[in-house]
Amino acid sequence: MTERRIIRRARGIDTADGAGVKLKRIIGQPGLDMLDPFLLLDEFRSDQAGDYIAGFPEHPHRGFETVTYMLAGNMRHGDNHGNVGRLTAGSVQWMTAGRGILHSEMPEQEDGLMWGFQLWVNLPAQDKMTAPRYQDIAPERVPVVHPADGVEVRVLAGELDGVSGPVEGIPTAPVYLDISLQPGAQFVLSLPAGHRGFAYVFDGESALVAGETLRRSELGVLSEGEQLRLAGTDAPARLIVVAGRPLQEPVARYGPFVMNTAEQIHEAIADFRAGKF
Repeated sequence: MTERRIIRRARGIDTADGAGVKLKRIIGQPGLDMLDPFLLLDEFRSDQAGDYIAGFPEHPHRGFETVTYMLAGNMRHGDNHGNVGRLTAGSVQWMTAGRGILHSEMPEQEDGLMWGFQLWVNLPAQDKMTAPRYQDIAPERVPVVHPADGVEVRVLAGELDGVSGPVEGIPTAPVYLDISLQPGAQFVLSLPAGHRGFAYVFDGESALVAGETLRRSELGVLSEGEQLRLAGTDAPARLIVVAGRPLQEPVARYGPFVMNTAEQIHEAIADFRAGKF
């Protein structure tokens, strides 16, 4: 079994999106433009309402999937197809935008901590114009696994120790794990060979990933391989490990549209303006 290692590091940059929500952009910035099939990774975290209260008013998407994972706080989403839902701490929403959708994500709180991630996952060319769909996963539907002493894993997508996450039917066959490590805990994680992946420490000071120290707010791009060694340091830590099948297809990207050619981007813009989403 070949072991994965860290081949590149990236730290998020402070930016704002939506109607001014302050966040840290880790993938989708100059230092790490994309990591096929992942197009963007944002972490939003603030207990200052002014940083998030304006939310993400209605906006379009086509050609990819958005994944929202809430750690704290409450958001309400809605779209132009009549779907509505509530994102709470521990919940996951995997939205396949496909051929086009208009949706919004707005805070349902005026104070307190708002914390979570949004990940963008590309769709293969054959699926870019599929019908939009949602997988709204309540916190209690996310299984929790304890693969070793001092290790707790929430399995959002993929499989661990025979336990499968609730997200299903995604073309890139993703793995999305939320891993908590107690001091000194050790764990060897199996990942699908050929999947491209990363680890990102979001709580605690640091964690050992493939024998190297990965500090809080630092992402480690992983080499190919079948196993990843993880260990706790002197204090508890929490990280996400995410992997997916690379598409190895051309990417044409313009704001909320991700297609394969410039012509398809022009068509997406025209369809949006014509009210065809």
